[in-house]
Amino acid sequence: MDRKWKWVLSSGALLVIFLGRMTTALEVPLDLPQPPTITHQSPKDFIIDPRENILIYCEAKGKPHPSFSWTRNGTHFDVEKDSKVLMKPSSGTLVIDISGEKAEAYEGIYQCTARNEHGTAVSNNIVIRQSRSPLWSKERKEAIMVQVGVSLVLQCRPPAGLPPPIIFWMDNNFQRLPQNTRVSQALNGDLYFSNVLLDDTRNDYICYARFPHTQTIQQKQPITVKVLDMDAINETVAAMYNYTNNLFVDSPSGERRPSFMAPLGRSSTQMALRGGVLELECIAEGLPTPEVSWYKESGDLPSSRMSFHNFQKTLKIADVMEADAGDYRCTAKNSLGSAHHTIKVNVKAAPFWISAPRNLILAPKETGILTCRVSGDPKPQIAWSVNGVPVEDSPKDMSRKVEDDTVILSDVQTGSSAVYQCNASNEFGYLLANAFVNVLAEAPRVLTPPNNVYQVITNNPAFLDCASFGSPIPTITWFKDSQTSILNRDPYVIHNNGTLEINVAQSLNSGKYTCIASNNLGTKENHVYLEVKEPTRILAQPEYMVVQRNRKAVFECKVKHDPTLIPTMNWLKDNGELPDDERFLVDTDSLTINDVTEEDEGTYTCVMNTTLDQDSASAMLTVVEEPDPPTDLELTDQRERSVQLTWIPGDEHNSPTQKFLVQYEDLLHQAGVWHNLTEEEGTKTTAHLDLSPYAYYSFRVLALNHVGYSQPSQPSRQYRTNPAAPDVNPTDVQGVGTEHNNLVISWKELTGLQSNGPGLQYKVNWRQKDVEEDWSSETVANASKYVVSGTPTFVPYEVKVQAVNDYGNGPAPEAVVGYSGEDVPMSAPESVQVLVQNGTLAEVHWEPVLTSMVRGRLQGYKVSYWRERSLHQAEAQQEEQQVLAFSGNRTDGRLPGLKPYSLYTLNIRVVNGKGEGPLSPNHNFETPEGVPGPPSFLRIKNTNMDSLTLEWGPPQDNNGRLTGYTLKYQPVNNSNELGPVEEMTFPANETTITLADLKYSTRYKFYFNAKTIKGSGPTITEEAITIMDEAFIQQPIVDVVKVHPIGSAFTNVNSSVVGEEGAVISWEYFGPDKNVYVEYIVENSKEDWTKEFVNGSSGSQTYLIKGLKPGTSYRVRVVVKDHSEATIHSTEELVITLPAMKSNQVDLATQGWFIGLMCAIALLILVLLIICFIKRNKGGKYPVKEKEDAHQDPEIQPMKDDDGTFGEYSDTEDHKPLKGSRTPSNGTVKRDDSDDSLVDYGEGGDGQFNEDGSFIGQYSGKKEKDTHEGNESSEAPSPVNAMNSFV
Repeated sequence: MDRKWKWVLSSGALLVIFLGRMTTALEVPLDLPQPPTITHQSPKDFIIDPRENILIYCEAKGKPHPSFSWTRNGTHFDVEKDSKVLMKPSSGTLVIDISGEKAEAYEGIYQCTARNEHGTAVSNNIVIRQSRSPLWSKERKEAIMVQVGVSLVLQCRPPAGLPPPIIFWMDNNFQRLPQNTRVSQALNGDLYFSNVLLDDTRNDYICYARFPHTQTIQQKQPITVKVLDMDAINETVAAMYNYTNNLFVDSPSGERRPSFMAPLGRSSTQMALRGGVLELECIAEGLPTPEVSWYKESGDLPSSRMSFHNFQKTLKIADVMEADAGDYRCTAKNSLGSAHHTIKVNVKAAPFWISAPRNLILAPKETGILTCRVSGDPKPQIAWSVNGVPVEDSPKDMSRKVEDDTVILSDVQTGSSAVYQCNASNEFGYLLANAFVNVLAEAPRVLTPPNNVYQVITNNPAFLDCASFGSPIPTITWFKDSQTSILNRDPYVIHNNGTLEINVAQSLNSGKYTCIASNNLGTKENHVYLEVKEPTRILAQPEYMVVQRNRKAVFECKVKHDPTLIPTMNWLKDNGELPDDERFLVDTDSLTINDVTEEDEGTYTCVMNTTLDQDSASAMLTVVEEPDPPTDLELTDQRERSVQLTWIPGDEHNSPTQKFLVQYEDLLHQAGVWHNLTEEEGTKTTAHLDLSPYAYYSFRVLALNHVGYSQPSQPSRQYRTNPAAPDVNPTDVQGVGTEHNNLVISWKELTGLQSNGPGLQYKVNWRQKDVEEDWSSETVANASKYVVSGTPTFVPYEVKVQAVNDYGNGPAPEAVVGYSGEDVPMSAPESVQVLVQNGTLAEVHWEPVLTSMVRGRLQGYKVSYWRERSLHQAEAQQEEQQVLAFSGNRTDGRLPGLKPYSLYTLNIRVVNGKGEGPLSPNHNFETPEGVPGPPSFLRIKNTNMDSLTLEWGPPQDNNGRLTGYTLKYQPVNNSNELGPVEEMTFPANETTITLADLKYSTRYKFYFNAKTIKGSGPTITEEAITIMDEAFIQQPIVDVVKVHPIGSAFTNVNSSVVGEEGAVISWEYFGPDKNVYVEYIVENSKEDWTKEFVNGSSGSQTYLIKGLKPGTSYRVRVVVKDHSEATIHSTEELVITLPAMKSNQVDLATQGWFIGLMCAIALLILVLLIICFIKRNKGGKYPVKEKEDAHQDPEIQPMKDDDGTFGEYSDTEDHKPLKGSRTPSNGTVKRDDSDDSLVDYGEGGDGQFNEDGSFIGQYSGKKEKDTHEGNESSEAPSPVNAMNSFV
């Protein structure tokens, strides 16, 4: 019993502590008996509009459905006796028709009662009051006259209304009167002036009261205020005003320290109710107008719940708490001092719930507790009632025990259901709660609909409901996938209401869940499903963009989401919808804004929504453009050679100004042309400008930002400078002769701005360098050169040019050195010698030409040479002349690229700036012999089993006297291993040789070169294969099995059988990889492929496979592998069938046992036919086989799919490819006409070959059916095929 009592207490505690989603009240299904429950009622304080019917709500539920009754002012209210009152059917709601009646007649305190056979519930006391908007009392308002500077209060004093009216001040034009720190409205509606000004004079200060329930506005009589300046009127007039108009002379009018107008005194008190709104007000007067500030003496102000109003004069605290009690100090301060006022705040509380009583469902003999825990200040008094009757006045119940805020029910009996009321009250209000006790014996039922599907995002909590009902309260057990019991531990939490919570849902939590509700009367189960979805995530967020005006802006927003959820992409601008503008283009994962403008600036957010979650990302768009041009150009600090320019920058358009460019226009020399003068940093707005004399300046400024330059500013006013002597001389002064007897002196003229004054001329000076003579001079104007005639050829001169004008000469110029004109050289190089280094290189030497004979600037020497003829040719065959130039004062040079054993001629000439000098005499030289070039060709002809013929041509370049040829050759086996080398030499006049005693069916490699006395020349190579013994060659039985080639590097793949144990494969390969293998496997075998390495050179290739089993079919292919043994190219697979050994071949058609077997089968078939015929004639029925399977030739059975694997291979040798190897051009082995052909054994000779060379005829002479029909044949298999199938 003690343990049961503890369980009941803990259950009661849990009923109190449930929070959030787990705090739903215990619900009884409406199909079960239950006491009434109030579901809807009017508020406690109900203010009605007298123009509308009164509607007092009272709704309840229960089983049976409850009946309703009302009390008014504590006595029974008989609804049926009042024709103006109607109670809605199946409801307690009252509708009172007050048309033609006064609403005051129905004011009072109403309470609704809902009862059925299981108990009675009551509503709150509903106080019905009529809203009121009384008129303002008539009063006569005299004009208020005040002296300027004094304080003033205009009282409103509206009539008391229900609810209180809203106050505001306006003028005759219904415009609100302006308010500020000096003039403001207090909480009571009065208008306070901290000090008055002359501008406050007016005759329409009107206070308005708006009554919210009746939506009526009433106004007070206008108040007239006249503000006088007593210092501006004489004493007589002032005395008259004081005597006749009650002028407020007691209030100070001059500057003064602050003092408080409301509240008065140094301190005050104020009470606030918990949960309400606290408004503290301090209004001060003074001159100058004081500022008000607040602080709490015993703690900090509640920043999250407080706000300042009325220009800091009102402190408002929402949702008042006990901690808000204390002393609040307001301080009014101006330049003359400060004043303080302390408001002591006391916080009281109407009753409020800590835990309200909750409904109890008890089984017979169970125990339960009702708790009614409240708090308040003062402490509330708690009173319990049963079915609307105070407990002390209700019948005694031994199972009930009342202890202050708790009712304990023990050992309850069937029929003891009731409704308990808890009433908690103090002087500030009351709380009333109904809680029923329903005694039931009910088997469990699950209220959550079956097969609910819950969806949740990964890593979020999941809640699976299992709302149930039963009495006693069922125990809830959860299972996953109908087998795994879920315990109340991580990651699962089972709440008291049966809800299963998964703290952090993962994909593995998806599945079917079963909840079972059970008590001692039975069990009930329900299935729900959980789907855990992937979260929505923005992978590529939009980025901050700075875009020029009229350009395009693109924001990307790439999103990943669960594929089973339907996403919706929305774009926002500044948290609102996008503008309705065709320039905004929304795509699947992007937003494009064309032709952006300044209005497009803002924050753009992409929001991806699904039915379960969302993700968003934002980025700003900044629109930039060129800055506006500077304005207001002004010239200051004007001097002879300088001036100061200032300006005001224009709008930067979101891109900071980097610099300012100052330009000028010279109206005197180049009107309309603007020149850059100086640059200033973007933070400056002034520039010091250095000027030139004799100019009419106008200035303008351009601003530069990241986008570009602004438009130019408006030009400044004109600024003129006085003329002066030139400051600079012409630049780029040169002295260069154009003829052999002149000197041209040139310079770059000064600009008009550089002239510094009128009458600009140039004084030209020259003299021969290193010669004692005076300067010659000439003055010219409007020229950039001067020609001095009669000069000696190519001699140095000193020249200088000085600027002069009407105001003087420029600075002394510096002299530069130039040369008079050149002439062509007069002589050729002498003492020419040639030193031959070898057959292709020679050195040439010469004596330089004297400087005086060069007659100009030496540029170098040109050597011309050409080949006259080869030395073994009698007649000249002159080749094209070659020219080599050697710059500078050289005396030798090298002649490369000569041909050996040749006669050459050369000459030399000197070159200067004017041209080329005369040629030196021709000089001949010879080059020695060298090694010959490669033979022009090497051909292989007449290839037989053991011999072949080689034919060659002499080298194109003998490079000497040819002494003979050298031939080397060696065999190459299947592993690309080279055999012994045979060497032969031939005289120079031979061009062919026949090699005998060679091995049949063997590949040979040949090396061939020519020789002179200097040695052997380059080698050329060829390869050839001797043909095989025709006696062993048979055409193969080939079935081509098409596979998809991995690459297309192979063409012309063919095969043929050699004897009984070998086969030859030929192909053409054009790939870059060298690891080429021939792979073969017994057909229909599951063993690994056997592979043999072959030479991987490009071109035609053949390979002989040896050691095959006679009478066996093989699948063969050629593959190319990479370094990791992976296949990168492959040919089609060929199926090759080798013939059986002749000694073992037996003709079944001649065997006795085979003939006997065939006769027995024929006799059996005949007997069966006779039996069938007899039965049919007798009308009997017999089973007939639908179709007989024909015997198929094993040679044409469909191939099984290969597993695609390759045999392991390891090659430890370095197989180097053979260069230049060749095979016959048709890629096949040559055969004689005497070879036997399988076609000869057929009847019609219809055998033929495919493009790849495979044989496609059948031995019976009949053509195969189309490959789309398979390999079956309507013909009987030939005896040869049948025989081979048994071997």
